[in-house]
Amino acid sequence: MRLPNDETQGRRLRIGSLFSGYGGLDLAVEEVFDGETVWFSELSPAPARVFAYHWPGVPNLGDITTIDWNAVEPVDVICGGFPYQDVSTVGRMAGLHPGTRSGLWARMAEAIDVLQPEWVVAENVRGLLSATATRPTPEGEDPDGRNPASATPEPATAIEGAAVRGVESDPWHLGDQPARPLRALGAVLGDLADLGYDARWLGLPASDIGAPHTRFRIFILARRAVPHAAGLRRRPRRGEPGTSTRAARHDRPVPSGHRPGAERAGRFAAASGSGASVAADRAALRRWGRYALAIRRWEHLTGRGAPSPALVTDEGQCRPAPRFVEWLMGLPDGWVTDPNLGLTPPEQLTALGNGVVPAQAAHALRALLAIA
Repeated sequence: MRLPNDETQGRRLRIGSLFSGYGGLDLAVEEVFDGETVWFSELSPAPARVFAYHWPGVPNLGDITTIDWNAVEPVDVICGGFPYQDVSTVGRMAGLHPGTRSGLWARMAEAIDVLQPEWVVAENVRGLLSATATRPTPEGEDPDGRNPASATPEPATAIEGAAVRGVESDPWHLGDQPARPLRALGAVLGDLADLGYDARWLGLPASDIGAPHTRFRIFILARRAVPHAAGLRRRPRRGEPGTSTRAARHDRPVPSGHRPGAERAGRFAAASGSGASVAADRAALRRWGRYALAIRRWEHLTGRGAPSPALVTDEGQCRPAPRFVEWLMGLPDGWVTDPNLGLTPPEQLTALGNGVVPAQAAHALRALLAIA
């Protein structure tokens, strides 16, 4: 198998980020693919501020529904966790259909179709396995242009004296159940196949990499089935590797001195280790009760102690502490809660609740690459 960066002539892979949030999936993609994010798309102001703070100088393309992809810099990897609200089992369960928020997957597919990246990384919730979906009819295709005659005579008794045999006797009754719904994951994988990509997916709970919570997520990794598609339906774009025999080099004139990609990625690498030898002492048991062992393991893996889990409001009510939720996600301290970002506690919690555990995503991508 070709490695992720074996056709880029020594340069780092370029990554385009969609539905970016605070950049949790991007941290994982940058580490696994040894790449750098060159643009992102995020509509919500608060998470967009977080992303821009940690990736200074990287342009935000804004609302994905208004982007002209023909005018966007091509990339080697497109990643994104498209909206989950309509496929989540705790949401509206409206499904992956046109007009729903989760239906914005179609916009991500459009970006893939135009930019033709080598790799695609997508992420979503468990509900992708059960929510229904609608795949639009390709332009110019008539779904009703079928043979109007039935394949089996009515009544199905005999054809010129020969008995009619059942040709679909398996338990699934292929073709006999037109009402069987298409699932959201099936629609996504079907779209990727139509676009010429081989895809693999897996479901992974965050607890599998040592986190003290489940947070089950579906991860999809797809690769272009036909390498070097510059000659297929499009011309080579600016920035693509050429045929020169000169030594490759990074084309950025001045390297960024603010939290470079390698440093960002290394901040959560420890979370992929093992915490099997961790034990909960008496102090941890007094503070955390039955959660003590899970908390101590995550403290060991992240290399930092757990912050206070709750804050008391002026009305005397307790609410989750954003720094604690940030720690639960395996993010560096202050990634979302840094006062310089100017986010209110509700904005911090909203951004964190919609985000991805970077170590979980990195583990899933490495597993999918190993399967490939």
